[in-house]
Amino acid sequence: MGSRIEHRAEFSAPLAAVLTAVSGEDALRARLAELGGDDAKLLSHSANGDAVRYELQHGIAAQRLPQAVRALHKGDIIVQRKQVWQRSGDGYTGHVDVNVSGVPGEIGAQTFLTPRGERVEFRTSGEVTVRIPLFGGKIEEFVAQQVTTLLRREADFTASWLAEHA
Repeated sequence: MGSRIEHRAEFSAPLAAVLTAVSGEDALRARLAELGGDDAKLLSHSANGDAVRYELQHGIAAQRLPQAVRALHKGDIIVQRKQVWQRSGDGYTGHVDVNVSGVPGEIGAQTFLTPRGERVEFRTSGEVTVRIPLFGGKIEEFVAQQVTTLLRREADFTASWLAEHA
């Protein structure tokens, strides 16, 4: 059983503007430049009708990893993150799949953009699973905490982006 990831943010902007702020190519490039870590890249992006797909790469330098992780993984970590958004009712639902180089496990999450009157709620619900005997649970907890922190920072970035571009 993995460690849960739960995050919620609200934005004061129309749904279309929030979708662009969280999945538009320019917004993603700016977000990666600010928050993406070492060797961050937008690997792919496509928008077709009511669907958006993209793949990001984040990098974490070995010296910034906790000792427990460095003991199990030598070198830098590369994180590949795939996101899909699809129109669903009056909002959007999505799915995120994350793979971490050299770590036997994954991160999966469902994402939701839901209009709430004059605001849009952005919710993420997922799980981190690491299949390493004895240490997997501790690594899962660490990764879940780091992902939640990243989601909070991305929400702050999105609010700033909306203030400048919406």
